[in-house]
Amino acid sequence: MAAGLKRMLAAGLLAVCGPLWAAQKVDLDYHVHLLPQSDQAEVRLTLARGSAVRSLDFDLGDGSRYSDFKADGQWQLTPGKAMRGVWRPAADKASLSYRVHISHARKKGAFETRMTPGWALFNGNDLVPSARLDQQDGVELVARLDIELPDGWKSVETAWPRIGKQRFRIDNPARLFDRPTGWILAGKLGSRRTRLGETEVTVASPQGQGMRRMDVLTLLTFVWPQVQALVPRHPAKLLVVGAGDPMWRGVQAGHESIYLHSRAPLVSERGSSPLLRELVQVLARVHDRERSDWISEGLAEYYAVELLRRAGGMSDERYQAYNDRLAKDSQGVTTLRATQASPAMVAKAVLLLQELDREIRLKTRNKRSLDDVLQGAMRLETVDTQAFVQLSESVLGGSSTVLNSRLLQ
Repeated sequence: MAAGLKRMLAAGLLAVCGPLWAAQKVDLDYHVHLLPQSDQAEVRLTLARGSAVRSLDFDLGDGSRYSDFKADGQWQLTPGKAMRGVWRPAADKASLSYRVHISHARKKGAFETRMTPGWALFNGNDLVPSARLDQQDGVELVARLDIELPDGWKSVETAWPRIGKQRFRIDNPARLFDRPTGWILAGKLGSRRTRLGETEVTVASPQGQGMRRMDVLTLLTFVWPQVQALVPRHPAKLLVVGAGDPMWRGVQAGHESIYLHSRAPLVSERGSSPLLRELVQVLARVHDRERSDWISEGLAEYYAVELLRRAGGMSDERYQAYNDRLAKDSQGVTTLRATQASPAMVAKAVLLLQELDREIRLKTRNKRSLDDVLQGAMRLETVDTQAFVQLSESVLGGSSTVLNSRLLQ
C-alpha cells in the first residue's frame, strides 16, 4: 500500500511540475504609450524574472531617436556612430524604459514613419531596436505587446496575433529575442478585412488618407490562388497599411506586413506590381549575402509580374512589352554582383531568371521550374550566388548554361 501511494504521489508531482528538462517560461512584456504631443512613444520592457537574462545588448544606431533610459539593474551606453546600450537586469522583476522619437523623414522631406495628433504609422523595428540576447540555459521568453492609445484614438493594427483589444502575442520562431517587428498603425482608422486561404488579411489606413483599401483586397484576392501554389508558407496574418502625402511615395515590406503609399499604383505603367513585389519579399524571405542582392530583388520583381500573369492579369502582348522595357533598362549592365542592386541590375536579373526558368523547363520536360529554385532558397537561412547556382543545378539535374555567365562572376 505504501509503495502504491508513493507511485501515485510521484506521478502527481510529475504531472504538476512537468519534465525536469522542460523550458522555463518567463514573461517579457512590452508596454508602449503613444505620446503625439511630443512625437514620441514611451516604451517599457518588463521581465517577470530578471535573473533569466544575463544581458540584452541593443543596437541604437546613431542614438538620436532614443532618450531617457531608466533601468532596474545595470544600464551602460557606448557612444559612437554605432551606439550600443547594454542592459543587465536586476534579479527579480525588472524593467527597462526609454523614449523613442516616432516621425522620421527621408532626405527629400517625405516621412518614412510619422505621428500626427490623430494617428501614427511606424515600424516596430525602430520601437524596440535589435539586440543580442544572452539568457540562462533552459529559459524561454514569452513576449507580449500592449499599446496604450491617446484619448480619442480608436484602434491599433499590427501583424501579430491579437490577444486583447490593444494587446498582441509576439512569437518569432526564427529569432531568440522576440520583439514587435513589422508595421504598426494606430489612431482613427479605416480598415477592410478578408480571409484568403489560411491568412487573415487586413488593409488599414488613417481616415481621410485616400487609401484604396478595397482595390488592394481585390488584387490580393485575384492572385492569392497563385500565391498559395507558389509559396508553401502562409502566415496567419497579413497587414497592409498606408497613408498619403507627406508620407514616402513607395512600398516597403516588414514582418508579415507591407507599407503602401495611398497614391502608389497597384500595377505600374510598366506592368509590374509594387504591392506584389513586396508580398513576395514578405512570404518568401530569401536573404542574400556576399554581394548577391540580385537574387532576392530579382526573384521579387520576377514573381511580381509572374503572379499577375499566371492569374490572367497580363496578356502576352503586355508581357512582351514589359520584357522589351527590361532589355532597354538593363543595357550596359556587365555584372549583377553588388551589395545593393541598382534598378538596371534588377532588370537584368529578371531577364536572367526568365532564361533560367526556360532552361529548367526544357531540360526537365516541364516537370520542374524556377518555382522549385525559389522554394529551395526559402529553406536556406541565407543564399549567395554560388549557393544559388548549386541549388539551380540540383533542380536541373546538371550544369546550367544560363548561369555560366560573366554577369555572375
